[in-house]
Order: sequence, then C-alpha cells, then structure tokens
Amino acid sequence: MKLKTSIALALLSILLLLSYKTYKEKKRDTKTEFMLKILPNEKILQNFSYTGIGLFHGHACSCENKSTVIHLKDRLNKEDGTIKARRDKELKHFKKRYGSVNNNVLIAPLNLPLSYPIHGTQVMPLHTIFLRGLSVYEEGNQNYEVTLEASLGTFNTFADVPEEQVEGRGNNKMTISTPYLQVLNHILQHVTYTSTVFDIDATDIVHFKMGNHKASFPVMIKQPPMPFLFDSGPDQKISSLVTITTKTFLRYDKVRLLIKSIREFYPNITIIVADDNEITEKIEEPNVEQYFMPYAKGWFAGRNLAVSQVTTKYFLWVDDDFFFTKDTKIEKLVQVLEETDLDLVGGSVDNTAFKFRIVYQEGDEEGDCLYRRDGYYHNLEGFPNCVVASGVVNFFMAHARRVLAAGFDPKLNRVAHSEFFVDAFGSLRVGSCSDVVAGHQQRTPAQTDNEKKYVVFRQDTHEQMNFKMNLLYFKHNLKCYTYK
Repeated sequence: MKLKTSIALALLSILLLLSYKTYKEKKRDTKTEFMLKILPNEKILQNFSYTGIGLFHGHACSCENKSTVIHLKDRLNKEDGTIKARRDKELKHFKKRYGSVNNNVLIAPLNLPLSYPIHGTQVMPLHTIFLRGLSVYEEGNQNYEVTLEASLGTFNTFADVPEEQVEGRGNNKMTISTPYLQVLNHILQHVTYTSTVFDIDATDIVHFKMGNHKASFPVMIKQPPMPFLFDSGPDQKISSLVTITTKTFLRYDKVRLLIKSIREFYPNITIIVADDNEITEKIEEPNVEQYFMPYAKGWFAGRNLAVSQVTTKYFLWVDDDFFFTKDTKIEKLVQVLEETDLDLVGGSVDNTAFKFRIVYQEGDEEGDCLYRRDGYYHNLEGFPNCVVASGVVNFFMAHARRVLAAGFDPKLNRVAHSEFFVDAFGSLRVGSCSDVVAGHQQRTPAQTDNEKKYVVFRQDTHEQMNFKMNLLYFKHNLKCYTYK
C-alpha cells in the first residue's frame, strides 16, 4: 500500500512538474510575444520626428502635414503627358552620376581570427596605399591561405618573400599561402592597394577570406580638390577680401542712394552692379563696375552675372533699395566665415533676420517631399548672435566660388529668393547673424512711372507660380512642397 502511495505521489509530482513547466513555457512564450512587438505608427511618428515630420529612414514621405501643402502634380501642364516619364529618365541618369553604387552597410561578422579596417581607408585615384590593420589570429593551422579580392584596384606587398607564397601580385586578386602565422602577418602588414580606375569619388569593396572566414571592407577612392587660395595682401583690408554685389532694375535712384551709403563706411570697396534696364544710365562712381544685360533678363541671371565677376574671396549681396548704417559691420560676417565652416552667412534688414529651415525626405515613385519651416536649427558655437539655418534674408556674405558652384537658376527671372537655397540645400552651409544690420529704403507715397512699372514686374502671376511649381516638380523630383 505504501509503495502504491509512493508511486502515486511520484507520478503526481511529475505531472505537477510538467504542468508547471508547460505553464512557465506558455508564460515565457506570452512574454516573448509581448517583447517582440514594435511601436504603432503614431508612436513612431511621435518619437522619431522633427517639427512633426516623420524622418525615420526608409519610410516614404507623406505630403499630409499640418502646414500649407502644394501638391505639385496638380500644378502641372495637363497637356504635357510625358513629363513624368521624362523626369524618371532624368532621375535615373542623375543617380547614375552622383549616387553611390556601393552604399550598402558593411557589418563586421563574427570573424575573430581576422583583423581588418572597417572605416577610414582612403586612396587618391591611381595612387597606392598600405591596407592597414590586416592580420590573422588563429594558431595551429598546418597551412594558412588568405585571399584578397577587389574590383577597382590591385594588391601587392612590400614583404620580401618567395613568389610561391604570394600569388597574384599586381592583380585584383591575391592569395597568400604559408605554414607560418608570423610570416603570414608579416606579409599582411605590408599589403598594398593600388587604385587602377580613375574616378574622383568611388568606393571599392575589398573581400578578405581565410577558409570559412570571410570579411568585406570599403576602400574610398577620392580625388581632393586642388587648393584655390585668395591672396588678400599683407594688410588684409576689407576691400581686398569682400566685393559688394547687387542688381538694379527701374530703380537708379535707389541704387545710387545705396552706393552713397556704402561709401560712408567703406570708401574703397568694389561694388558690382548687374543692370537689365531698357533705358540705361551710366553710374560714374569710383570702384563701381556696371554690367549691362538684355532688358528684363531677370533677378537670378543678374545675380549670376554679378557674382561671376567677383575676384575677392567673399562677396556681399545687397538689394538695390538697401542702405548701410553704423550697424552694417560686414567685418563681423567676414569673421564668421573665416572662423567657421559656413559657406554663407546672412544678416538682418531693418532688424528683421528672416531665416528658415529646409527638411527633405525621400518619397516613392511619385517623388519626394520638401518642407520649409521658419526659424533655425541651432546656435552657431562661438558667436552668440548667430545661428545655423538653410535660408536667410537678401543680405548675405558668401564664398564666391562656393556660391558659383551652386548657382542661381536663370529660369527664375522675377520673384525668387528661397529657390536659391533650395537648389543649394546639401551643398552650402548657411548661417545667420542678427547683429549685422542693413537698412531698407522707404517707398515714396507718390510713385514714379518706373516705380509703378517695377511693382508690376515684382508681382508673381498665376502663370509664374505654376512655372515655379513645375520647375520644382521636375528639377528636384518633388511631389509636394510644404511650408509654414
């Protein structure tokens, strides 16, 4: 009887143990299932957004936003049925030229025996470098065989070893064979990579193999630009560093007042005037260069012309109806450009420092999204009254060569300003300093004939607005443009 009872108790214990184990496994499964959940979309948007824009990489942008949204395809010419196909073709060509073909993320596998560089290996086109960091940490092999393979370069080694130990010197595939780990590492420590394809910006992927162990790492092929230096003379005068540029149209009285105000504070600085008036007047002033253009050629065409004639390191852009005051201390803007990595820095006009941010997000086959937001990103370190932004007011100083590389689109010939900063987004670093101030000339109550005519040219017509939207749609592959 006792034996039966003991057996029954043992069976019951086993059943209870199995039941408890099953319960724990089910509980663990439930817990694991809970742990494997991801955040809902609204939480993702809340946690990974900038000013309400969800910027998690890989998520196609949405034009629905709490701001003014312009759906660009609604502004397209309905009679042009091939514009989408033409844009797709042009985008494909753009990505072929400028998009990296080797933009995959490289993840170092669990390859304890292999040591190799993960980042920072760079070579100029057709040059040779050492591949630093190559080595093997695995003792006890009867024979070691290591292979290096690339597509845009060749391998060699400075190690003086028998030819049978290194096969493929000067080729894009090289194999090292030796029974000695110390010899292997000696060869690897002196392996060279030679770029054989001339490209100013490319990435080669080197494959490093030993038995079942495989690793890949990037070699960046880059041609740095030649130095282009400006000699501002031993005295570093402001007139040797900066040229003032402007464009005038139907407002000779305004531009003459501007020049007069500049001369109060900078008597020797060069002023370049782009002029597209129909009836022209010669500005007979010392150190003023006046360049005539076809009638009403346009705002951005004038900017291109003026900046193209600058021979100093920097230029200061001013509208022809601004004027200088004691607070227009352009030396401060020079200091900011000299001591930071900014390419362009704006001031303020009548103490209004207009500035904005741009956020760009990739979309889908319909295009990408561009968001414009007032304000700035963050303060500029070391300059209390300066911030980093994307666009600034029509009063700014910039590196002449950097701006010329970005350019002003001459298709925009009337009301245009922020469009330049959209074009330059990603290529120019932009800032704004509120304590460098220019004045704005007041309009006279009784307008002259030229002033009345000027107002007409300054108005954006419905056709001109649609033209801008069509240009944004095609040129920047956008489906929407939002602002607030």
